Amino acid sequence: MLFVTNRFPTQSIRSRSNRKFDFDLDDNAASNSVFFCERTDSKKYIEICSVPFLQRLKDSGYRQLLIYIHGFSNLPEDVFTAAQEFQDLCNAKKEAEVLVVPVIWPCDNDFGVVKDYWDDQKAADQSAFAFARVLEKFLSWRNSEKYNPQSDPCLKRINILAHSMGNRVLRETLATWNKYDLPDGVPLIFRNTFLVAADIVNESLHVGQRGEFICHSSRNVVVYHASDDLALRASKAANLKNKMASRRLGHTGPENMGLLPRNVYAVDCDDVNNIYDSPKGHSYFGFGTTRGEAGLVFEHIFSALLSGRVFPKNEFKRTTIIRERG
Repeated sequence: MLFVTNRFPTQSIRSRSNRKFDFDLDDNAASNSVFFCERTDSKKYIEICSVPFLQRLKDSGYRQLLIYIHGFSNLPEDVFTAAQEFQDLCNAKKEAEVLVVPVIWPCDNDFGVVKDYWDDQKAADQSAFAFARVLEKFLSWRNSEKYNPQSDPCLKRINILAHSMGNRVLRETLATWNKYDLPDGVPLIFRNTFLVAADIVNESLHVGQRGEFICHSSRNVVVYHASDDLALRASKAANLKNKMASRRLGHTGPENMGLLPRNVYAVDCDDVNNIYDSPKGHSYFGFGTTRGEAGLVFEHIFSALLSGRVFPKNEFKRTTIIRERG
């Protein structure tokens, strides 16, 4: 499995093609360096560098890419397990359609959920500079006549799925990229952006707010939320303790649909999230009631991946509720 990370390796930070790469799990500092790698087996990784990495994606037999940004308190092997489960569901729906590519940022490895939460928030913010570099590298590679001549352009559709605090990573990455590298604003590079159980404030996507660049970069932005997501209840409590009163986007959905760009959609998953992920109701975007079988949230995501439209039968619809059949 190909992946991108800004976690420090135990080896040197100097990149070299095909060298062994081992995560330093005790170091959760966000590196400004970024590493383009491949997982060859459980806990076995090699670095392959950016140009070969991007060429591998271009040459893959898959029609689309899905960049997966994980949530807080996830170590690399946890991320690979979740990404592979989602990959298996995609392959079962349609072979060679969607290739899942994890982005691994430095979650903490110590004891105590509250301490992890605040350390991970800092790491999420600090990771923005590294992942903005990834986007710059991608644009440079895509626009290169050497690697993508007019006779052989890269035609992959690119999508994003950000889960939990991964939404903070995405928000800060695009805001940082816009501030430091883009004179004319964020380009439209993603087909669909799926914000699942987003641990960011629920006004984040409003016009004029920091998350607005998520909307600029994507054709469709789909927010999946559930009011009984226990992990986000804890997140809200943690933020209140630090005098930050804010509802979470993945808890209530957008604060005001009227203040959002027209390409933002909201999907209420309150009826299924705890059935799919008991008891927390936080990781409900993959399996359904039976492990190994797709849930309705996954079905909704995959439908949008295939069609490029969130509600293809009603172009004016912007919200829906997912309910278990029967």
